[in-house]
Amino acid sequence: MTPSVPLIEGHCDARFAGVREAFEANFAERGELGAAVAVRVGGQSVVDLWGGWADSKRTVAWERDTLVNVWSTTKGPTALCAHVLIDRGLLDLDAPVATYWPEFAAAGKSSLPVRYLLSHRAGLAGLREPHSVAELYDWELTTRRLAAMEPWWQPGSQSGYHALTYGFLVGEVIRRITGLLPGAFLRQEITGPLGLDFTIGLPEKEADRVAELVHAPAAANGERAASFSQLPPAALAALGNPPVAAAEANSPAWRAAQIPAAGGHGTARAVAALYDIVARRGLAGDRRVLSAEAAERVREGQGACRDLVLGAAFGHDTEVGLGLWLSGPQGAYGPNPRAVGHDGFGGSFGLADPEAEVGMGYVMNRMGPHLANDPRKMALIDAVYAAL
Repeated sequence: MTPSVPLIEGHCDARFAGVREAFEANFAERGELGAAVAVRVGGQSVVDLWGGWADSKRTVAWERDTLVNVWSTTKGPTALCAHVLIDRGLLDLDAPVATYWPEFAAAGKSSLPVRYLLSHRAGLAGLREPHSVAELYDWELTTRRLAAMEPWWQPGSQSGYHALTYGFLVGEVIRRITGLLPGAFLRQEITGPLGLDFTIGLPEKEADRVAELVHAPAAANGERAASFSQLPPAALAALGNPPVAAAEANSPAWRAAQIPAAGGHGTARAVAALYDIVARRGLAGDRRVLSAEAAERVREGQGACRDLVLGAAFGHDTEVGLGLWLSGPQGAYGPNPRAVGHDGFGGSFGLADPEAEVGMGYVMNRMGPHLANDPRKMALIDAVYAAL
């Protein structure tokens, strides 16, 4: 082990030694600070590794139970909540959103179906009026503004990544049906019964376990800001209204808030287990969370296109299913084009591949400049599939 690689703890089956090597290389070659990776194959844990530092000053070691904000990797568990309701016959993908949320019918949205919310095709990628981070913590205000707004584009015609609004849109439908905010529903129906260390809305008593997020280097941030200036209005609203970065996400207010598109906190182990529910066609251990049909529906493609928000970053067409992105021909989530997953701002991700029976999670605190497909992510995924 080189001096630049911290002590790596946990377990890794011999067959997956390449994953450990890739994880170590992330520290030695790709600027990793603190991180964890977990892989499940056929429902069994084959990799569960962690290492590095939970703070920027490198004084607090990353532990087995260190939590970290996973940004948009949160969208997978939020979508899972919606699919539980679909599976139970309480939510209809093709019913108008206004059936459950009457105020949503404003501004020509009376017939907009639920499936457009899950697939980023609702045209509500970002709010039109300025919305502060503090206002983002106000659930009623944020959902009221979303219900009243006119879509940026013709709903259903194209996807456009709903970076923050996704969680409020899907989450408010969940709340209208169940009476519970999505974080409470997730805990009651999924993470609580399964004992998974993942929350949307971090309890104050868990604050001591949370890693400090460290933003990408200033030069990379400058490049990102320059690229933002070229974006169309809908993309600017999606990615910059409000502007959110590590400083805000390290605050107690962010950690406690209900932000179901970007505010989840968990371990890699928990992320892998949540995405593994899709990989195992609805099973978690011997417990059925979703029917096999419902789990398959999660990755039902809604049409490939150049995404209106992230298209320039990807440089190619992509396809969103009903809550997760398909790996596609570019292999964003491994070589199976029908594998699915979700990246989080800065580098985290969850992956589900039912054909290979792989569920995977990766979390970290040193955020990279990439909007998707961080090199650390791709190195880990490549190592998993090389071992299969």
